[in-house]
This record gives sequence, C-alpha cells and structure tokens, in this order.
Amino acid sequence: MDLNKLYSSQRTGVDQPEDNDDPRSGYQKDYDRIIFSSAFRRLQNKTQVFPLPGSVFVHNRLTHSLEVSSVGRSLGSLVGKYIYDIYANDLDSKSKPFYRNHLKNVLSSACLCHDIGNPAFGHSGEDAMVSFFKKNEKELKSRFSDKEYSDLTNFEGNANSIRVLTQQLNGKPKGGLRLTYSTLAAIAKYPCESTARNNDFTHRKKFGFLQSEKETFEKVALETGMIIDTSVSGLSYLRHPFVWLVEAADDICYYIIDLEDAQRLRIIETSHCEGLLDNLIRCLGVEDVSEFDKTLITISDKNERISYLRAKSINSLIFKAFEFYKLHFDNIVAGKHNKALFDMIAEDCNALQQIVDFSVEHIYNDRSVVEIENAGYNVMYELLNHFVYPILKEKKEKSDKKALILIPKQYRTESESNYDKVMGIVDYLSGMTDIYATELYRKIKGIEIGMRN
Repeated sequence: MDLNKLYSSQRTGVDQPEDNDDPRSGYQKDYDRIIFSSAFRRLQNKTQVFPLPGSVFVHNRLTHSLEVSSVGRSLGSLVGKYIYDIYANDLDSKSKPFYRNHLKNVLSSACLCHDIGNPAFGHSGEDAMVSFFKKNEKELKSRFSDKEYSDLTNFEGNANSIRVLTQQLNGKPKGGLRLTYSTLAAIAKYPCESTARNNDFTHRKKFGFLQSEKETFEKVALETGMIIDTSVSGLSYLRHPFVWLVEAADDICYYIIDLEDAQRLRIIETSHCEGLLDNLIRCLGVEDVSEFDKTLITISDKNERISYLRAKSINSLIFKAFEFYKLHFDNIVAGKHNKALFDMIAEDCNALQQIVDFSVEHIYNDRSVVEIENAGYNVMYELLNHFVYPILKEKKEKSDKKALILIPKQYRTESESNYDKVMGIVDYLSGMTDIYATELYRKIKGIEIGMRN
C-alpha cells in the first residue's frame, strides 16, 4: 500500500470531496456527526455486558464507545507522529498534515461508531437474528438469493454498522451520516461479503458489509487503497492498516473496563481485580514501577485504587499496542499481517492472558450476564417472528397488516425485493434499545396492555 493513498476525505452521498476552507477538518466533522446522531444516542440503552439499569453504574454501549474513542485517539496520535517522522520522504504535501494532525481524528471517529450497528442485547441479539433465519430456512430461503440469505443467516453487528452509517432511510438524506471513506474503512474489521467468511483468517472470521452496501463498500475500498483478497471467490479485501488500531482500542477497553465493572458489582472480589491489574502493569513494563507504587500506597479507597490501576493498565496497553504496530508496520501496510495486536500482547505478557481467561470464567458466564443474554435472545427472536412473516406475505391478512402498522415509515420500503423488505425489519429491530425492544415484546405478547405515555 502507498501511504499517500490510505485516506480519503470523500464522503458517502456526496459527488465531490468537500471544501477544505472549513476550520474543522472533515475527519473532525465525522466525530461530530456521529455524536449527534440518533443511532449513537441509542447506544446509551444497549447492553455492553452487564444488565441495565442498576443501582451501580456500569458501562453501556455508549460509554464503552466513548472510552474506545479516547484510546483510539491516543493510538492515532502515536502512530501518526511515527509515520510523519519515519516516513517523511514517502509522504506528499497532503499526507504530511494528515498523519501529523488528522489520523487521530479518523481513529477517534471510527472507534466512536464501531458498535453502532450492534442490535439490542449485544451478541445475544445477533444470535437471535442468526437463529431465526437458520431455523426457518425451509420456509424463507427460497425467497432470497444465496448471497442475500447468507447475510441474514450470518447477521453481524460489524457489517450492520456500515449499513447504519451509510444507508438512506425514507425521508432522510442520501449517504446516511455522510462520513468520510477514511472513517468507514477504519471500522471494517472483516472487509468481505458474507459468502467469503472463513474462520481461518482474521480478516474473514465474520463479514463486513451486506449485499445492500456492497457497491458503497467497493467505492470506500478503492478510494482508501484497500487490497483485494484474490484467494477467495467472493468479494473480499485485506484489512486496512487503520483497522488494527481501532480493534486494539476496542479490545483494551473491553477486557479492562469489564473487570472494573465486575468489581463494582461485586461479581468478583476487589483483591482479585487489584491483583490482576497490578500484575498486568508490572508485566507490561511500561510504567515507572517505583512511582506507580508510591502513588498506589497513598490511595485507600478501594474503588479509587481500582480506577487508578485501570488507568495505568490502559495506558500501558496503548504503548504496547503501538510498539507491536511499529514492529509489524511493513506487513500491516502490505496486508500481510494476520494477528490482532491485543493477542500479540497477550502472548508476550501472560498477565494479560490471565485477565482474559479469568473474565471468561468469572465475568462473562456470571448468572446476571447469562440471564440477560437468554432474555435478550428470546425478545429479539419473537420480534423477528412477529414482523418478518407478515412483510413477506403477498396476500396479507388483517393481523399481518396490523403488525406492520407498528413499523415506522422510515423503515418501510416500496421495493419489490424480499431482501429489501426484510432488511427494513432488521434495521428497525437492530436499532432498538434494550428497553424499547422489551417493552414492544411485552405489548405484542399481551404481557402488558395499555395506552402509551
């Protein structure tokens, strides 16, 4: 890849790149547009890991995204300066200010919207959508092309993020949020269509764009220098170099913050949490241990001690991720790298792998987490069942028509395509918050009857 071709200020829904006279860069505008979007606001009532709401504040998808964005900005600053300093002779007059001043904004924006396509109840919501179309394959598959049905039976929040950010809903502007191609390329962890999925390859473990956004993604890939993966028959690209940093920021926050939340909820003992984070900081070897110990000994409040350890852990992981990114930079840019930065750190520092293993055993399988996953699965599955069959019927009964009245106009389509019709339903359901989805489920099931407030 050419470092001068990895970014583009071109936006979806706009024919020409925007005027550069605005004091805000196009990449800063991306951040602002995401922050003020309704899709982003809805993340405040979408489960991250632990049930919402509760008497103890825990992270939701919105607070998680804000924190990932902060980490992404830090990584962008480090990497941008590195490229500016080391590869100055390879950069043209536009690229030098981009890497020095704007890469951090691209990564911050990409991190901010990396979960924007996740449905209510997180991964259990995704599982419900996948299961619904797989279990009803005999009745439904013949109505779609193979690639269209593959999208539905492999529903993925990452691919849905591209759709949420770029699609034109009824009554809304063309191009969705009209983000730059740079930001969109940076969130494509799995830049392939659903039929090209292959768990043996990091960039194809899942998929990154639906058939409805295939043409848009091809434009993004072309304008940001993404390399086509010729080893597979379906459309697939190698990861964009910025993706590895967005993924690292997400992984860092996911494991470290969940540990802190679990301690506040008393799912794990404070001593266990403190020990794991303390070992991690010493293992990574980034912090000045003597100064670290001097500060830690002055903090007596247990929650504040965990907060301090969390902050130091994240800081250390940022610098370690940067270190590995530099070490493998040539392969990353050439599309030859195939391992997440977080995984490389875990291989190098056993204390990080201990946190991952501990979290899987004691946090992600805690009863409160499993209960919300089960509930969320059932809610989303039943909502799909309530709307998908009616939308596909050619001759609709009165009950079918009544069900579809509940679908907001912006998600309805006049298209004759069954795929477009069902994707409108998926858009509606995947955009729901946990609370809204639960309330609608209770009403259509007759569990709760009454007028809306």
